[in-house]
Amino acid sequence: MLDIKFIRENKELVRKNCADRRVKIDLDKLFDLDERRRSNLQEIEELRATRNKASSGKEGKPSADEIKAMREIGGKIKKLEEKQEIIDKDYKDLMGQIPNMTHPSSPIGGEDDFRVIFTNREPKPFSFPPKDHEELLVKNNLIDFERATKVSGAKFYYFKNNLVRLTHALLDYGMDITTKHSYELLETPDLARNDILEGIGFNPRGKETQVYSIENSDLSLIGTAEITIGGMHQNEVLDLSTGPKKYVAVSHCFRTEAGAYGRTSKGLYRVHQFTKLEMFVFCKPEDSEKYHEEILNIEKEIVDGLDIPYRVIDISSGDLGGPAYRKFDIEAWMTMKGDKDKQGGYGEITSCSNCADYQARRLNIKYKTADGTNEFVHTLNGTAVVLSRFPIVIAENHQQKDGSIRIPKKLKKLCGFKKL
Repeated sequence: MLDIKFIRENKELVRKNCADRRVKIDLDKLFDLDERRRSNLQEIEELRATRNKASSGKEGKPSADEIKAMREIGGKIKKLEEKQEIIDKDYKDLMGQIPNMTHPSSPIGGEDDFRVIFTNREPKPFSFPPKDHEELLVKNNLIDFERATKVSGAKFYYFKNNLVRLTHALLDYGMDITTKHSYELLETPDLARNDILEGIGFNPRGKETQVYSIENSDLSLIGTAEITIGGMHQNEVLDLSTGPKKYVAVSHCFRTEAGAYGRTSKGLYRVHQFTKLEMFVFCKPEDSEKYHEEILNIEKEIVDGLDIPYRVIDISSGDLGGPAYRKFDIEAWMTMKGDKDKQGGYGEITSCSNCADYQARRLNIKYKTADGTNEFVHTLNGTAVVLSRFPIVIAENHQQKDGSIRIPKKLKKLCGFKKL
């Protein structure tokens, strides 16, 4: 979340940022709650000080009048504390809805107002009518959606035969590259407490949630290892004197993906469960832009090895979500995004975000500065490999006229075979 002091001192800037990010929030109500909260807290502290002074300054047994006065003060404190609880709840709810500030270079606008900042190459037209990944994988006995639907419901799947080996090769490939860049390898739990989800910026409750919650518990299935890595250092003071903490983690990911059906979300593009390799960095504030660039470059290095056309986009303000200060997506060329007039289109396969201190404030993660004070760290995250969308782009871009799928050169040794 943002610092309330920053919000107070930059009311109009925060108001404009909320508008730019398409977030409707009653900031005037927040300012009123903030004022009432501080006033009420001051009154509580003054009454406590009065009570403490009376208790410490009096020797011997207190008189009946003094006991009565202390009880009256205690009663007032109790009522004010109950009032404070109500104010704090409303205050916390509103503070949690305010999005991060937006990087000055991020384009302002809605979902379609992104800026293309890099394109590796133009897609080469197929000499035959290309198929989408679902048709290719089903035809080659590499996936089974129908039986997974029978067992688990729509948007689940069984990987089969050499596609299983390919997905494991993709994880090994991603781990080799990220650990080469000094990212510490983890495998995380698939469950996290709801306060950790909220701290990272995921809403585990309500109609808009994309989270599977565990009944009769304060746990939810994670949608990304960003949650479990980010929560690792909750309420800690980190030693960043020798550099940032850089992690890369394997986890299963679960998302309800409510309403995400249709031609452009078919097959593996939007599913309820997948495996992902995720990068995460805790660093000093002055270094976060540098590590944002590093994560993006690692993502590009990984995707370059898949030998596919892709572009990098700078996400617009209205599509950033709550925690991100700036976000870059890699979008790969996919035949499933095509129509009768073109053979394909671009679809997201990785994302990397600089969240500045937004998540660290919510999770209370700090570092010790050179002068010995504790300040909030900056957090960053990015996709290394995702085993839903990477198989899509491999199948669709490397399909052959006979329906087989060529394995990219970088993966052949890890797979042990040349075609799917």
